[in-house]
Amino acid sequence: MTDIGEPQPRKKPQRGSSRVRMGVYGVAGILLLVAVWELYKWLGPTGGVVLWGTRVLPRTSDLAMPHVWDMIVRMAEPVTRAASANPLWLQVALAALVTLGIAAVGWLVGIVVGIGLALVMQRWRLAESAVLPWVILSQTIPLIAFAPVVRSWGSRIEIGAFAWQDWMSVALIASYLAFFPVAVGALRGLQSPDTIHTELMHSYAASWWTTMRKLRFPAAVPYLLPALRLAAANAVIGAVVAEVSTGLQGGIGRLIIQYAGQASGDPAKAWGPMFGAIALGLVAAGSVALLGVILSKYRRAEATT
Repeated sequence: MTDIGEPQPRKKPQRGSSRVRMGVYGVAGILLLVAVWELYKWLGPTGGVVLWGTRVLPRTSDLAMPHVWDMIVRMAEPVTRAASANPLWLQVALAALVTLGIAAVGWLVGIVVGIGLALVMQRWRLAESAVLPWVILSQTIPLIAFAPVVRSWGSRIEIGAFAWQDWMSVALIASYLAFFPVAVGALRGLQSPDTIHTELMHSYAASWWTTMRKLRFPAAVPYLLPALRLAAANAVIGAVVAEVSTGLQGGIGRLIIQYAGQASGDPAKAWGPMFGAIALGLVAAGSVALLGVILSKYRRAEATT
């Protein structure tokens, strides 16, 4: 018999069951979205819902809202009627890989810039007061108008044998959206240690870099992980929008514009690259989970930025 006064062993949380539960919730959310789509298509008016002369809900015709099963079947069919044409899913996957590579470059550049700004703002309070408002203000610039300007400036850069490529402009736009959540999340994380912990490091005569490496960086991990996921999704959004604005060929953004022009004759085809862009964002954000596994000993709990 166990003594009542003895502490009972604490049960470890079952991570496997929680992940299965999250997966079930995700599948249930997708099925709910499909059900809402098909239910509105069945019950909604053909011309959509119009209030005071403004259409607030879309039309339910097959041209505007194809059935979900029609979109899925179209993904397995060839892009064109040519004998050598690839299936639509393969064409979308190849374009998504191009965009993913460009977004990954922008994500890495955004991480370097964001963490660098966070280190400067944490080190000097005056720098935080001067830089942080501009970091926030930078996200108010319309991306669709900023991307052609970046491409125009980049095309004039020639340093010896180096020549600026169009994909570099897209990567720069992706990093422009990615650095913001990293900078804010890293700054909050670096400032998160309690005063008693920082004073302890001072009592040990630890240098600024030692305090940063031993205390502040480990404390910033719960803030950095959600910021990196958001930065990955932002990098994908920036890459897709920049591909549309700059006219870069081969990516998922250009594919969306190209197939949207064919929607009048093949409406289900236009949804293929849209699904690819959604999957691309999920893959980019989900890949950050690998960092969470590597930094599991510092990942006690995640904080929202």
